[in-house]
Amino acid sequence: MTNSFLWIKQRKVLVRKESSTNPDYGCKPEERSTKELLEYGIVNIDKPSGPSSHQVSAYVKKILYIEKSGHSGTLDPKVTGVLPVALGKGTRIVQSLLTAGKEYVCLMQVHADVDEKKLRDTINKFVGEIDQLPPVRSAVKRQQRKRTIYYIGIIDIVRREVLFRIGCQAGTYIRKLCSDTGLALGCGAHMAELRRTRAGPFDESTLCTLQNLTDAYYYYKEKGDEKALRKIILPIESGTTHLPKVWVLDNAVDTLCHGAYLNVPGISRIEEGINPGDKVAVMTLKDELVSIGVAQMSSEDVMKKDKGLFLKSEQVFMEPGAYSKT
Repeated sequence: MTNSFLWIKQRKVLVRKESSTNPDYGCKPEERSTKELLEYGIVNIDKPSGPSSHQVSAYVKKILYIEKSGHSGTLDPKVTGVLPVALGKGTRIVQSLLTAGKEYVCLMQVHADVDEKKLRDTINKFVGEIDQLPPVRSAVKRQQRKRTIYYIGIIDIVRREVLFRIGCQAGTYIRKLCSDTGLALGCGAHMAELRRTRAGPFDESTLCTLQNLTDAYYYYKEKGDEKALRKIILPIESGTTHLPKVWVLDNAVDTLCHGAYLNVPGISRIEEGINPGDKVAVMTLKDELVSIGVAQMSSEDVMKKDKGLFLKSEQVFMEPGAYSKT
């Protein structure tokens, strides 16, 4: 098993045009007010067993007295763990999180005594690209599709119970993986318990319970103490850690806020390794999220060329007028 997450790459930043940013416009994400975070942030909820993901998202909305909330990646009611919930105007960020890789810890029950070596060898055969038919009760059309298993690490085996950690492509059904493992063993198996430990850039290090969130909001609203709430609510930019990035000049920001495409002259810095078709986060020089779009050329071409279309915007997050047009 690897400790690195294949959907989060460490990329070198290439400088195309050195530039400073005007302090009169914009704001570093960590310097936003608590009120702004409530309308433009993410909370990483430790989903309890019982309620659906949709219900948990609704609880967050009710606790924080906000108009909108949206979760990233549905978990079955009995499944616990990492459930990022976006707040207010930031709810659209969940679209970029849905396709990010996931990690789980699973307890699988094997239906007969199996030699441990055979068990380990069978489980390890599922690493890589697999064909998977979604379960009868699932949120997607039931047809065969390919999914990638990045790694499986067996934590412990006690008689017929197998505890393992798995990193996989979004949309992989762990319940079905357990069932398929049982078929491969020739004796059957089922998923007994499941906990999600990572969803895209979010892991258990930033988790908070619904009770934690309720208490933190109470102290903020009734006592004027915002420290706990600010620790829980993460800037919307934390939802783009898994995406490659490009940083734009101040004078390019406003046109992008109106939905314009990003051309090469507006780029200050860019991460290496971006290829046409990749989803890219567009950032200001203060590290604010402007938009997310699809690259039309590679990082290498951006560094070589003086003009041309680099990115077609799909989602715009920053409001027009946040930066000067000049």
